[in-house]
Amino acid sequence: MKVIICGAGQVGWQIARHLSGERNDVTVVDNNADLVRQATEALDVQGIAGFASYPDVLDRAGARDADMVIAATHSDEVNMVTCQVAHSVFGVNRKIARLRSQSYLVALYSDLYRRDHMPIDVVISPEREVAAAALQRLAAPATFDTEIFMDGKVQLLGITIEADCPVVNTPLRQLTDLFSTLRAVVVGVRREGTLFAPESKDQLFVGDDCYVFCHSDDISRMMEIFGKKTSQQDRIVMVGGGNVGLNVAEALEAGERRVRTKIIEKNRHCAERAAEALERTIVLNGDGLDAALLAEAGISRADAMLAVTDDDKTNMLSCVRAKAEGCDYTIALINDPTLVPLMNPLGIDAYINPRATTVSSILRHIRHGRVRAVYSIGDAEAEVIEAEVLSTSPIAGKMLSEIDFPEGVLIGMIRKGDEVSRPNGKMRIDEGDVIVLFALAEDVPKAEQLMQVSIDFF
Repeated sequence: MKVIICGAGQVGWQIARHLSGERNDVTVVDNNADLVRQATEALDVQGIAGFASYPDVLDRAGARDADMVIAATHSDEVNMVTCQVAHSVFGVNRKIARLRSQSYLVALYSDLYRRDHMPIDVVISPEREVAAAALQRLAAPATFDTEIFMDGKVQLLGITIEADCPVVNTPLRQLTDLFSTLRAVVVGVRREGTLFAPESKDQLFVGDDCYVFCHSDDISRMMEIFGKKTSQQDRIVMVGGGNVGLNVAEALEAGERRVRTKIIEKNRHCAERAAEALERTIVLNGDGLDAALLAEAGISRADAMLAVTDDDKTNMLSCVRAKAEGCDYTIALINDPTLVPLMNPLGIDAYINPRATTVSSILRHIRHGRVRAVYSIGDAEAEVIEAEVLSTSPIAGKMLSEIDFPEGVLIGMIRKGDEVSRPNGKMRIDEGDVIVLFALAEDVPKAEQLMQVSIDFF
């Protein structure tokens, strides 16, 4: 597949890294020649320095025979015009644009992106993606990561193994025997900074971060087995009232459960805008690191604190201060993945990586086969892929024990019709089944080949 990625920033870089690693023909376009040079030196990609919206620049990038254009520059308008030029001048079939401004995302104006107007096939909103991730973290306070699959029937949960965990030092095979009716599978473990797909003989040790697929109906039981307590978040303090904070607060107000939310926003204009847009949420204008202001917001009685400013260090220190004041659960928005290892030492319970959520959204629309969802784990260390099995897939019609999965690939759950089951070797994979699998980054191409549609399907 020939792909042009416009924008060599964090998101563009990660998409280029994913796609070039899977032997796609990738060209990166950016008006910053240094970023383009860094991309071409570090990745197997071609680079063009110039404005992505200029027809001659897209022409030099190979737009005449490109299969897809991904516009992920820092400017919404450049992304929109790039898609328009790619469609009108070069007839590029698939166009994805990242748009930040909420004004462009109002449902009332969705006709703007029709093929005869501004032809964008997929619009990605980082702020909305991050807000959705924040709400998922709030819904599962005993986890450091969570994502929903199979129409809400299955969740991926990130759980840290602590000293009081009942199943610590127990082989995974033994866990399967002990809890035979529990629909849960450990698919990934991060130990001392290294992520791997565990084997049945592996044990879980104190300090491990493990990724578990679990049927939604079994989550409470699974959390209890891992020694985690589940509780409702009724009082929430947020630091940051920008687009992300505003989206989260609006979703909390629209929810069925009444949640008491307070927002601390440093910028007066943003604070006033949030106060006007929200009905029940209290908005305080000030610094989220101010101990007196946090006390006024009731941080010591809060069930959770969510720090979503555009400054990583402010988010981290706000969480540290909230913990010191007695807040049980803290979530920090972290743009720089190199800061993630500091989360545990600082006592921060969970984090959200905007880049990972945006990359996951874009990957969902460019995977091969009948892919329904993609989730990127960590700093692009692994992917979770949900896909439908087609008649031409190599795994169709085979028993699980007969399929030669790579070492870094594990099946999490299998859905047959409306029934979701934990996989076992005697289970047969049929056309129409939906599977969700965990794959380390280097094994993603092999995992895709297992799901790949052969040419005779078309």
